[in-house]
Amino acid sequence: MQIRVRVLVGIIAALVLSACIVRKEVRPSQVHLDRLVNWMSGSFSTQEQALVDSAFLDIRLESVQIWPERIDGRWMYVEQASAVSLDRPYRQRVYRLSRRNDTTLVNSVYELREPLRFAGAWRTPSTFDFLTPDSLMPRPGCAVVLHPRGDTAFVGSTVDRECQSDHRGAAYTTAEVRITELRMVTWDRGWDSTGTQVWGSERGGYVFKRLREP
Repeated sequence: MQIRVRVLVGIIAALVLSACIVRKEVRPSQVHLDRLVNWMSGSFSTQEQALVDSAFLDIRLESVQIWPERIDGRWMYVEQASAVSLDRPYRQRVYRLSRRNDTTLVNSVYELREPLRFAGAWRTPSTFDFLTPDSLMPRPGCAVVLHPRGDTAFVGSTVDRECQSDHRGAAYTTAEVRITELRMVTWDRGWDSTGTQVWGSERGGYVFKRLREP
């Protein structure tokens, strides 16, 4: 009887120790990734910025996780629309957030085929269940590389001139972002082959403030 008790105590101790080890082995990058996805999820608006500065439009941004069962990163559907035409978003993207190392996260960007079919799909993420990543169109060179700033922010950008584009006379585009718990600041710009800006804000990024939790 005493032997059985000792064996049982030993097993319990081993399980407790294993649990502690598992908790200790959670990588910092996983903590950062979970936090980033949480902060990026929800409803956001630039209304406050637009009211005080006419150089900026009132834009709404909706972001929601999709494909939660996948293990190759955290996938999100993101939709942006003018506040006066919410039913016709001007930008629809799928993001894949992944870990490069303990201090670097990567937000890879994909486009949807016939994107307007998915307008408003942030309300029902299951809409994407019949799609797979190989049905998307990747945007090579347009990934945003992000780094945590302590526990309060993530800061990142695209790399050099790698995100090629012909939109509105541009040869390439750049994106700079700063993400905190309550807002996202995004500054997208297009440049011609000489490095002259041809579109995008010249006065800083759009400030999207959180309206709704995910």
